[in-house]
Amino acid sequence: MENLLKENERIDDLEYKGLKIIQNENGFCFGIDAVILSDFAKNLKNGAKILDLGTGTAILPILLSKKTENTKIIGVEIQEDVANMAKRSVKLNNLEDKIEILNENILNLTNILKIGEFDAIVTNPPYKKKNTGIINDKEAKIISRHEITAELKDFIKVSSKLLKFGGEFFMVHRPERLSEIISLLKEYNLEPKILRFVYPKIDKPSNMILIKAVKGGKEFLKVEKPLIVYDENQNYTNEILKIYNKI
Repeated sequence: MENLLKENERIDDLEYKGLKIIQNENGFCFGIDAVILSDFAKNLKNGAKILDLGTGTAILPILLSKKTENTKIIGVEIQEDVANMAKRSVKLNNLEDKIEILNENILNLTNILKIGEFDAIVTNPPYKKKNTGIINDKEAKIISRHEITAELKDFIKVSSKLLKFGGEFFMVHRPERLSEIISLLKEYNLEPKILRFVYPKIDKPSNMILIKAVKGGKEFLKVEKPLIVYDENQNYTNEILKIYNKI
């Protein structure tokens, strides 16, 4: 196990069905947004072929491998060192038969993968537009948080091309970009079907949104009940504890 680790790396226990992940303490580590997205997207059909755009250390494929049945998952990551870390995490969990990691820019995927190949696409893309917000001086964190190598439009456009007709698209993002998200989804024939706002606390503004769209779907948008992360005592709510498999 030790030879799977490089300098400044550690193995974190995901506390879900024995899963673990390798992370670099100086890089971008996964957050609760990836965890709740994996739960939001878990009700996929048996044997679905899934694509994760911007997989990072492969947190979404690793969690979805145990939340779905007989699925094949491809995670795409542009940063070579991060993709290498993801591959080692897949090996650590003995998931090589379920998960494949591609070190590639999502803009090249339509030249590599088959059009209309996937049943579902999940993505936790960079939230901030290029040249906005606070810029971190570590390249890995810049790419993970800001639209440096691909923009929101690119993630949606590529997803539309690679999804089957009727395929499902799942994304976590920021509420301040919701109007842009919906406009882009509709532009690329991905009809928004489910929207869920996530709140850090019940008395705080929403800081995340979960959205599901269907390629070629009919117009009908359901807004689900809010997901509250912390209670008044700064403890996880029961719903978050269930997502983390704590109760």
